[in-house]
Amino acid sequence: MLDLFSIFSKGGIVLWCFQSTSEIFSPSVNALIRNVILQERSGNNSYNHNSLTLQYKLDNEFELVFVVAYQKILQLSYVDKFLNDIHLEFRDKYKNDLQSGHLATDFNFKASFDNVLRQCEQWAKSQAKLPKQMRTFEDSFKSKKTVASMIERKGDEKNKKTVKIVENKSIANGKVEEFDNDDDVIVANRAKLAQKLASKGKKDVKKSPKSPKPVVENRTKKPRVWELGGDSRDLPTLDFSTDKEGDAEVSADTQLVGQMTGAIRDLEVESDDSSSEEEEQGKPSPKKTGGMFSIFKGLVGSKALNEETMRPVLDKMRDHLIGKNVAADIANKLCDSVATKLDGKVLGTFDSVAKTIKATLTESLMQILSPKRRVDILRDCLHAKQQGSPYVMSFCGVNGVGKSTNLAKICFWLIENDLSVLIAACDTFRAGAVEQLRTHMRRLLALHPPSAHNDRCMVHLYEKGYGKDAAGIAAEAIKYAADAKIDVVLIDTAGRMQDNEPLMRALAKLIKVNQPDLVLFVGEALVGNEAVDQLVKFNQALADYSSSVNPHVIDGIVLTKFDTIDDKVGAAISMTYITGQPIVFVGTGQTYTDLKALNATAVVHALMK
Repeated sequence: MLDLFSIFSKGGIVLWCFQSTSEIFSPSVNALIRNVILQERSGNNSYNHNSLTLQYKLDNEFELVFVVAYQKILQLSYVDKFLNDIHLEFRDKYKNDLQSGHLATDFNFKASFDNVLRQCEQWAKSQAKLPKQMRTFEDSFKSKKTVASMIERKGDEKNKKTVKIVENKSIANGKVEEFDNDDDVIVANRAKLAQKLASKGKKDVKKSPKSPKPVVENRTKKPRVWELGGDSRDLPTLDFSTDKEGDAEVSADTQLVGQMTGAIRDLEVESDDSSSEEEEQGKPSPKKTGGMFSIFKGLVGSKALNEETMRPVLDKMRDHLIGKNVAADIANKLCDSVATKLDGKVLGTFDSVAKTIKATLTESLMQILSPKRRVDILRDCLHAKQQGSPYVMSFCGVNGVGKSTNLAKICFWLIENDLSVLIAACDTFRAGAVEQLRTHMRRLLALHPPSAHNDRCMVHLYEKGYGKDAAGIAAEAIKYAADAKIDVVLIDTAGRMQDNEPLMRALAKLIKVNQPDLVLFVGEALVGNEAVDQLVKFNQALADYSSSVNPHVIDGIVLTKFDTIDDKVGAAISMTYITGQPIVFVGTGQTYTDLKALNATAVVHALMK
């Protein structure tokens, strides 16, 4: 049973609507428009919202959207056929009005709607009564085999014989027997080789017949002696214990100070713009023979775009995206979204098809990377400072992605903008995690000593050692920051795999108890498909293991190791597509100033070249 059917234009004008109940469905339809159609995620024609399943079909020629909604628990097999039939029926009946642009809201479509719905329901009942058809030969595994692989030849059994073992007596006597089949010939050749090696060994023995027997020494393990200039007094230089580290002075690189004042600089991706520069100067650019779409230049056509027409270009596009480190599932969804968006549009030559698909994909990627909401951390920190409470950011992610290192970079950026920071060492599991943060704190204090900020200490470390409850340490750190009038709290958490349920429950507890203002997921730019699995499971765990009605999930992404991937920037697309959350920071190196903001234009340009 259908709860809702609606036809509306992409401009928001409702042309016709059917509703079987008095329930209000506008929130579900608005969620479909906001999260799917506007966000370029229309590859899959189904969307779930609350207890409803919404299926839709786009008419790109007349800019129309057909939406049907029904209860999620129902299994309606005729919905796809119903959408296609109702789409054709509406187009045929009101084609003249649609072509003239007369989008009236008084379409008399009730009789046609009931007729199409009745026919589809009868078709579904007839399909359910049909016996299950057997698999065709083309679908079977046997059809994939070649004819040559299925021919049985005589002698195949002989070739499967095991290799015979030649006794040592025949080798020692210097005699090799004659064999008939191929396996015996192999054995004979091995016997000749063994005989040759044996004779060579005998000659070596004759050269030194009276060689003395080696003296067997006492095989006791001895400590390794390190050669450090030949002086044992150099050994204390290897002692990096905490006692001596605390007394050592940290040398500050003063060139870094002042480089991070203000907003984060945009990321710059290297690209070849020589052809565009030559075109601007009036010089003809050299003809390129390669590229993603060059193989389609000679094909022409004048029909409307459909799945068959676009499939060669879309397949090439999908392979190109996967080669740029976009997750395979995300690349398929992007191509399906482009196909859905362009289906039905009339173009001229096939060369225009390639250009149109490329332009549509570029537009979709820009839409995905553009943040849905404002992310201005400096402004939020200053607002929290005016309210008298610290601004809290929590970092989470898998092991080894660079959470502590990028936390220190963000801390340096905040200090450069005259904000005091408290680092909460909530990684109570990994050995050396607290010492790593303590080292960063000393280096940051060397760069920004209290004397340069009116005797105000700009960075603090709150730590309680190892083996303690991370949620409790974070709560104490936030309370300490509020009492000490510290502006920002950065919570460093332990790295954990997305499948480790106990650690994911502990992370959900930390976020639920402390309610940070911003939860950042730290991920690597090196990964492709793995990034999708990590983000999905982290988001799902934060939602499942939190007992609150509106759980706090991931708010933004920190993409690390971006300087190691050249132009394979597909991980940015994969991560943003999954969560819909923006990439707030991009790590581009090892120094405190190697922190950038994502430039969507540069990333998309690098992805499409």
